[in-house]
Amino acid sequence: MGKALFVTGTGTDVGKTYVTGLLVKKLKEAGLDAGYYKGALSGAEPDGQGNLIPGDAAWVKETAGLEDPLEDLVTYVYQEAVSPHLAARHTGVPVEMDRIRRDFARAKSRHDYLTMEGSGGILCPLRWDGQEKLLLEDVIRELGLGCVIVAHAGLGTINSTVLTVEYLRRRQIPVRGIFFNHWVPGDPMQEDNRVMTERLTEVPVLACIQAGDRELDMETGKLIQLYR
Repeated sequence: MGKALFVTGTGTDVGKTYVTGLLVKKLKEAGLDAGYYKGALSGAEPDGQGNLIPGDAAWVKETAGLEDPLEDLVTYVYQEAVSPHLAARHTGVPVEMDRIRRDFARAKSRHDYLTMEGSGGILCPLRWDGQEKLLLEDVIRELGLGCVIVAHAGLGTINSTVLTVEYLRRRQIPVRGIFFNHWVPGDPMQEDNRVMTERLTEVPVLACIQAGDRELDMETGKLIQLYR
């Protein structure tokens, strides 16, 4: 059975998938057996043949050179670009924790290092109906995972990142580090954002990723220590 790590973000469109792809690619290039998994994905594109293409998983697969079939990388795929709980309600295909648990265990058994990507931010609801209420945090706790946070390096990140860290701590979910995405070297505001975020959270900023980066500027040894 392999080790795993959960990737969440301070919100939508902060670049979780982009950073996740670089994480998995870094492990693969180091000769390690790395895999990827996502429980629920919305905003998938139809291929014209009745199939939905889960873009996030497809990008990670291509970036990291994964051999796993695309259908094995995501359990629930929805076309509508809304929160998974709403997409599930509209399609009548609700997210089941038991199925995510089984698919996660299967993916983890196939790889030494499995990176699981979340949907949206940490408070993203995956299911909300008369039978069950399932938030992203419930999945993380159920699977016993620690996590890293992807945050936009720009204006407002101190507030959103500190709040995300504190929320995870209150839910007793281990926070192992922060990745700043959309990093602009030499920008005094972003440099201060990094310093203040570390001081206020006591969580390290593990790497700062610039637009277009194809490599993660982080020691492989430090990266694999995030997986438990």
